[in-house]
Amino acid sequence: MSDLSAFPITKRWPAQHPDRLQLYSLPTPNGVKVSIMLEEIGLPYETHLVDIGKNESWTPEFLSLNPNGKIPAMIDPDGPGGKPLPLFESGAILLYLAEKSGKFLPTDPARRYETIQWVFFQMAAIGPMFGQVGFFHKFAGREYEDKRPLERYVNESKRLLGVLESHLAGRQWIMDDEYTIADIATLGWVRNLIGFYGAGDLVDYASLKNVPAWLERGLARPAVQRGLDIPQRP
Repeated sequence: MSDLSAFPITKRWPAQHPDRLQLYSLPTPNGVKVSIMLEEIGLPYETHLVDIGKNESWTPEFLSLNPNGKIPAMIDPDGPGGKPLPLFESGAILLYLAEKSGKFLPTDPARRYETIQWVFFQMAAIGPMFGQVGFFHKFAGREYEDKRPLERYVNESKRLLGVLESHLAGRQWIMDDEYTIADIATLGWVRNLIGFYGAGDLVDYASLKNVPAWLERGLARPAVQRGLDIPQRP
């Protein structure tokens, strides 16, 4: 039986199954990357809902696992060398789980790094830009009289969708016919932009062909559907 008592986060969110992967998350675009991946690879895990609306990610217990105060975070009780491994940053967790399971990351070195570059594209560009559109279109930023920030992020999001649209031409997935962590990292963000954020018209989503078809294929996967609602909100 794994002993996770050395991790302060387990005091606030106790592990009922300490031998399983411990996921601390919320079904946001960043959070569902990991829950989708866990559903896809089939490793046993236990979820703990971290309510960011109640600032739970800024509690001392959560900060002991992720000093940046963002979900998701994870503990693998059976990490390298059989020792528990704490991890934060969704992209790093995806890479770790892909290597641990041997799934959704090509073994060919060139294709492996090409996949990783598209994960970084999501992390560095799609996530931050789409998130700013959400803030200025749906949340507190919509009250700002100056609409230049919204215009800037909308235009950049259109450009990024265009990059993805061009790349997906003639491809089923980001890595051709191979579904990978690059798709898993990106699906939730595109879905959120046109769904929860309601920004489809702003970014001319209806003018795209390849991105909507790719999103539809991704959302049709049972593991994706399950992962989008993990951990379940109260």
